[in-house]
Amino acid sequence: MSTKTVYSIRVPVELRKMMEELKAINWQEEIRRLVEELVKTKSKERILAEAKEIRKDMKADVSAAELIRADRDGR
Repeated sequence: MSTKTVYSIRVPVELRKMMEELKAINWQEEIRRLVEELVKTKSKERILAEAKEIRKDMKADVSAAELIRADRDGR
């Protein structure tokens, strides 16, 4: 069983002609690599945004310095 699937796109005729002129480029591999990079980047951005949202919800009303001072004063 293959671990890959087909995803087809439409490109303008002029772009396709320009691609065909550049025969040395493996377009299938280049497009696959670019899509993979974009997916990874967007996934990281989404995870970071979620983490920032969680962090914002977790913010304490008291600063770390105040907590440390209270702990030290309590000894």
